[in-house]
Amino acid sequence: MKLTTNFFKMTVVMGLLVFSFNSYSQTKTDSIKTEKVDTTHIKIEKKLRFGTGFGLNFVGGTNISVAPHLTYNFNEKLAVGVGVQFNYLSIKDVQTTTSYGANSIFEYKPTKKILTLAEFVQLRVSAKSDIGGSDTSFWDSALFLGAGYFITEKISLGAKYNVLYDEDESIYSSAIIPFVNIAF
Repeated sequence: MKLTTNFFKMTVVMGLLVFSFNSYSQTKTDSIKTEKVDTTHIKIEKKLRFGTGFGLNFVGGTNISVAPHLTYNFNEKLAVGVGVQFNYLSIKDVQTTTSYGANSIFEYKPTKKILTLAEFVQLRVSAKSDIGGSDTSFWDSALFLGAGYFITEKISLGAKYNVLYDEDESIYSSAIIPFVNIAF
């Protein structure tokens, strides 16, 4: 009986050693595969973006606008920004107007290709009339609602509509202004 008990103990110890050796041999470093991961293509979303908008309109005259702005992206769909703006408007043989001011922008991107925006603009206007020879200066406000399409990740084309447009008092030659926006 004593021999059987000793034999059983010895078998258990040998079995543990054999299984321990096999377990250890399965984790040898030469059996572990290592791969180098290329991290150069990881895209990090920039929260703060600089951009500039251009506007051209030739309906009823010439209207050119340049509007650099800085936006903060809350996420990939929502962004808020501020900027400055310069406008030039010329109606041949009637009036030449220049304006400058500030704007605030709210952008919503329902998809990666579509941009919707709301923009409030407050401008100081200097107008020179070619008919009566009078010069005037005043403040003008505009509230634009618009939509655009991203041609690339950084360039969008679209149009915006001035809901405060008044044909007799607005510095814009039309309520609808096409735009090109480039972000960096």
